Amino acid sequence: MFNPGARSLSGAGREFMQRTEYGTQPPSDQMLGRPPPPLEVPYTKAKTVVPLPAPDDIAIPDVDLRDAIEQRESVRNYTTEPLTLAETAFLLWCTQGVRQAVDGTFTLRTVPSAGARHAFETYLLVNRVENVPPGLYRYLALEHRLAEESRDPGIAQLVTAGCLNQPHILESAVTFLWTAVPDRMTWRYGERGYRYMHLDAGHVCQNLYLAASGVGCGVCAIAAFDDAAMNRLLGIDGERQFLIYVAAVGKKP
Repeated sequence: MFNPGARSLSGAGREFMQRTEYGTQPPSDQMLGRPPPPLEVPYTKAKTVVPLPAPDDIAIPDVDLRDAIEQRESVRNYTTEPLTLAETAFLLWCTQGVRQAVDGTFTLRTVPSAGARHAFETYLLVNRVENVPPGLYRYLALEHRLAEESRDPGIAQLVTAGCLNQPHILESAVTFLWTAVPDRMTWRYGERGYRYMHLDAGHVCQNLYLAASGVGCGVCAIAAFDDAAMNRLLGIDGERQFLIYVAAVGKKP
């Protein structure tokens, strides 16, 4: 119902919505016949890579879907119990797992994405995972492996500071940091693709909430962070790749 006393959309938000309205965009790169961008940000082969258990080999207790949905809530307090490597692999698979790569142009994954563009990269702050040294890693979804990004002993404190000192990041077993690579989405949808990336981020994080219930974990989604500081910390430029969403995960008390 229209509320005459409500504030109208204005400023950057209004401009964004108006400039990304359907039908106002010039032809996309796909329409112009240009090749799609890579499905994954390249990584240095020399980096330490952690193999992950294959999805079919991971045994997870059955969880009733209705129970998982009805009991879903944000959890900010965690025990000191570590995640197993299998549990970590399961959460990564459920949030960005690649079921099929098609002709090197798009992927079918465990989460929905507009046009199957899947514009995200997953970084993982590891505080407590069995047999994985603490540090910052990136999930190589196409290979289902982890690539080491940083073993700086202060990396957890830096991520916590970049997320406005929210203590549950430092206390988490792992914290997911999802970055967006807009070219993957705008190649097909132009500037409107920025809308779709933010919708897709919600799909990914909801999968994490539901999957975490199967391994006795709680999740807290985080959108409050210093964009520039976090992009610098991750070694990305904030334009061709930028942090879009964060979620802390740990065993429930």
